[in-house]
Amino acid sequence: MTLKRSIPALVAASFMLATPALAEGELNIYNWGNYTNPELIEKFEEKYDVEVNLDGYDSNETMLAKVREGNTGYDIVVPGDSTVKIMIEQGMLAEIKPNEMENFGNMDPKWVDVWWDPGRSYSVPWQWGTTSFTVDTEVFGGDINTLALMFEPPEELKGRINMLNDMHDVINAGLRYKGYDRCNSNTDELRDVTELLINAKQHWRTMDYSTIEKLTSNDVDLSQNWNGAAMRARAQRPTLQYAYPVEGFTGWMDNVAVLKDAPNMDNAKLFVNFIMAPENAALISNFARYANGIKGSEEFMDEEMLSAPEIVMPADAPTPDFVKPCSQEVTDMYNKIWTKLKQ
Repeated sequence: MTLKRSIPALVAASFMLATPALAEGELNIYNWGNYTNPELIEKFEEKYDVEVNLDGYDSNETMLAKVREGNTGYDIVVPGDSTVKIMIEQGMLAEIKPNEMENFGNMDPKWVDVWWDPGRSYSVPWQWGTTSFTVDTEVFGGDINTLALMFEPPEELKGRINMLNDMHDVINAGLRYKGYDRCNSNTDELRDVTELLINAKQHWRTMDYSTIEKLTSNDVDLSQNWNGAAMRARAQRPTLQYAYPVEGFTGWMDNVAVLKDAPNMDNAKLFVNFIMAPENAALISNFARYANGIKGSEEFMDEEMLSAPEIVMPADAPTPDFVKPCSQEVTDMYNKIWTKLKQ
């Protein structure tokens, strides 16, 4: 990471001159489900006289497949870090130069020179967080900070576990539990992980992205989970606790980007600049309960966000593991493992 880049006054001024104070027309956003604050959308619509249409997806793979079909009509997408890299390499995203926009100075310097979009020519932060798991501490009273609870669970959790329906999150968790590297092509180690997952599956009740609903309905007592979703679930089921397993866990950032064939390009750029304002970034975080990459947004956040155990990691927690895209060879091997696991 490098120091924040300064924006020449002339560049910032030219951007503001090129951007109308009031826009019109539409903006079509394709985002993860249950992830967009209606207040944010209403504020943008009122400020720029733009009608926003929102559609949802449940995985990066679903979004990518839709975009590859072409002519989606969408302007904005919200891909995860490694998916941004893929979309840039495959020419799916417009080079909108957020780093020349008026509000770019608000971005936290540590999120500028990211590996998936160095210098931020294509994307800006939406939210970032971790993927671990949530467990009801009233059901299980032991140490929760180990991946053993998902893969070799105690009696009280057997049949009461939900895993994410996500190939990478499940396989990477298995690799961590076994002490193996991510993006691993070692056939013996992958065979070992495959056996671990297949043996563990008998103790899993479901594999589903609807983690909040699974937990708050008492359908399960442990769910692989994202930290913001964990906080939202805890608000309805106070005995839930988010784990920071000693074997490690995933770090991630979802990013706002504009499709190359966006039909409402100017409005899309307005939206990208709009969410880099601290008060608007706070609206995003207050709804979905994740941190964002915008300085000063804390001032506008709900007070509980600033001390929530799902958001503020313990000092002794491992550093989150931001996993880069695997090679096609490894991805093909993962796909085979996943197909076998889902049979």
